[in-house]
Amino acid sequence: MDPREIAVPRRIPVLDMSHEIQTLKPQLMSAIEAVLDRGAFIMGQNVKDFEREAAEYLGVDYAIALNSGTDALVIALLACGIGEGDEVITTPFTFFATAEAISRVGAVPVFVDVDPGTYNMDISLLESAITERTKAIIPVHLFGQSIDMDPVMELAKQRDLIVVEDVAQAFGGEYKGSKVGTIGDMGCFSFFPSKNLGTYGDGGLVATNDPGLAELAAMLRTHGSKKKYYNELIGFNSRLDEIQAAILRVKLPYIDIWNEGRHQASERYRQLLEGIEGIVLPVEEDYSKHVYHQYTIRVLHARRDELQAKLLAEGISTMIYYPLPVHQLPVYQSMNLSMPVAESLSSEVLSLPIWPQIEVSTQRYIADKIRASLS
Repeated sequence: MDPREIAVPRRIPVLDMSHEIQTLKPQLMSAIEAVLDRGAFIMGQNVKDFEREAAEYLGVDYAIALNSGTDALVIALLACGIGEGDEVITTPFTFFATAEAISRVGAVPVFVDVDPGTYNMDISLLESAITERTKAIIPVHLFGQSIDMDPVMELAKQRDLIVVEDVAQAFGGEYKGSKVGTIGDMGCFSFFPSKNLGTYGDGGLVATNDPGLAELAAMLRTHGSKKKYYNELIGFNSRLDEIQAAILRVKLPYIDIWNEGRHQASERYRQLLEGIEGIVLPVEEDYSKHVYHQYTIRVLHARRDELQAKLLAEGISTMIYYPLPVHQLPVYQSMNLSMPVAESLSSEVLSLPIWPQIEVSTQRYIADKIRASLS
């Protein structure tokens, strides 16, 4: 038996958080116990401290903690004045929440097809999608890689458009040295447990340098009020709780180390998978510091589902992000749109197991099984 297989567990998950949890458990338990001892569970000191620490890390003036990445998008759009009848341009190759947030505020999502290399919105198609009703653009930094933001921002300035960055999958990623989520008018982050920086529940955040937008976002998360019981807007109950904020405070100092671990794992995958016929490896652009929330390959010749089944039989879990582009989901099918690149990607993409501490032997095992399955 190959000694590399002996060291690999029978079942390899897409994401293994056990190393993170075991390593940080003493700090995590201490932080949680401190919240219990203090007895303040909503909008307490941990939330305030996490907002300050997150703002410092990102390099922005304001960070407003919320209860989910989806609420971050909705609240950012409302704070920016996006509403009924407005059009917001975004990508069809993303999680549903991006478009859902646009529809939730009464606006209309306008989809622009994607680049087959980066999987991000195709910038060359952006200007042609703008109409007199266009009010905003939501670029998505998919799978951990920044979209090319300079042309987005230049076009937005020329056409007086709002830019709200969807950074749900790219916390700590960079564009030309700036943290993604700090370049547009507002940046929206998710702390879902599987994210590069995740809670052990749910959480989100909006970031901005605009004091007016920050004030509106803070009001919207607490029923539209600055002062309790004095409500000025129709808002939401979208507060990050103290326990989740305490957990995020423990984890935030490790994010750069973890992101570097993911990047090293991606480089090993590149070396191990290079040259296998029938797959296309992810592209990493020079302008981007990719943080590899996912390591997503393309499997050509209609063999993606076959490969996924064969890997599962060998104990290797994979994920398909996303089996349908957003414009083909039932809620948007009536738009009757054609997005050929996004549609092609949805039939080809396969995300492999990746986490900061993934073992070299595990990656070798995965690569060997991919090679064998496609031979």
